[in-house]
Amino acid sequence: MGVHAAMLHQGMIVVGLPYTFQEQLGIEEVNGVTPFGAATITGQKGEREPSEIELAAARFHWKHVATITSKLTRR
Repeated sequence: MGVHAAMLHQGMIVVGLPYTFQEQLGIEEVNGVTPFGAATITGQKGEREPSEIELAAARFHWKHVATITSKLTRR
């Protein structure tokens, strides 16, 4: 929570990955996706590329961030 606390003290907004992205709940494969956001596990030497689930989570997350931003910037 350290990074989030610092961001909140600066007036920033933290937008996590909502549970409406159902793929983050699966246990079929190891991935870096959590409610904190889309991420990937690369391995110690960067040998692993992002999985389809991780890429889908990134797309979903950015659309979610864009939606929140749009709502906050309306006049």
